[in-house]
Amino acid sequence: MTDALKRLSDEGVAIWLDDLSRKRITSGNLAELIDSSHVVGVTTNPTIFQKAISGDPAYDEQVADLAVRRVTVEEALRMITTSDVRDAADVLRPVFDATDGQDGRVSIEVDPRLAHNTAATVAEAKQLAWLVDRPNTFIKIPATEAGLPAIADVIGRGISVNVTLIFSLDRYRAVMDAYLTGLEKAKAAGLDLSQIRSVASFFVSRVDTEIDKRLDKIGGDQAKGLKGKAAVANARLAYQAYEEVFSSDRWAALEKAGARKQRPLWASTGVKDPAYPDTLYVTELVAPNTVNTMPEATLQATGDHGEVTGDTITGNYADAQGVLDALAGVGVDYDDVVKVLEDEGVEKFEASWNDLLKSTEAELKRLAPSEA
Repeated sequence: MTDALKRLSDEGVAIWLDDLSRKRITSGNLAELIDSSHVVGVTTNPTIFQKAISGDPAYDEQVADLAVRRVTVEEALRMITTSDVRDAADVLRPVFDATDGQDGRVSIEVDPRLAHNTAATVAEAKQLAWLVDRPNTFIKIPATEAGLPAIADVIGRGISVNVTLIFSLDRYRAVMDAYLTGLEKAKAAGLDLSQIRSVASFFVSRVDTEIDKRLDKIGGDQAKGLKGKAAVANARLAYQAYEEVFSSDRWAALEKAGARKQRPLWASTGVKDPAYPDTLYVTELVAPNTVNTMPEATLQATGDHGEVTGDTITGNYADAQGVLDALAGVGVDYDDVVKVLEDEGVEKFEASWNDLLKSTEAELKRLAPSEA
């Protein structure tokens, strides 16, 4: 099963699992995926935690302890999620050590309600890094306009960051600029740049979902022929931007001081449209020094029947630009698409977080000691 996954890894794609739960950790499933499926990292988000925690008795003992202490629901939720991330980081620590800090990472996201507040995002990132207290943690910060200066600030403090919710090429360039700015701040502060790592999570499948919907409304053979092409083209052009930024003189000066490149991470790689191959956003996005974080179903599909044929990104930039040009030609407004996707992304994570707060509050009440 793992031949395709091994080939993917050999091509320079780090395979991360886009899921985490306490049961996955305690059952040994995460360790098994590391051993058998070349998994070298884990990403989480509010939706993943909402699904993991809701109604799972694996959390009862910790929730009961928190209820006895009468902590707030926000504090309880942070204690629960950071506990899972800490334990997962410990499982992945051998990978972290073997890859000199490149992989073996677990990501945890700042409260999505803070996505448009720079100072609060920085404060939350510092708190999460302190709570988890593991060197192989990434703090996830969304690539909103308010998130960009927060990214530079947090990187400048020596905290490793997974920048999330990137949809547009312009915003991705701004993210890379924020990373370099943060590294320059860290260098000025005398920090060891080699210990600071980052990935930039460029979302894939949601781009096709939104653009395909618009193409259906436009109608006609030309629009129909563009369906399912936008997301891969967008991601390939993102890799072109990555190559440009990380071959610049500005980067060369930082690299000389020990800095490491911020890797592109392909996120949202589960295929939403059953008409498309279920490994589309894996096999069509193969290039060196990238990360692909996959839901378990996509991981299994890739291992079972994924066809990894080598680098499928570099050398395809002209074709990718041609797709975006053709989309503009039929009336798809790229700037509006990416704005809608960013707004929806923040809203969805906020909704998941609020649902998680409500379910955690209910569990605290359920497991609270009865009054004498």
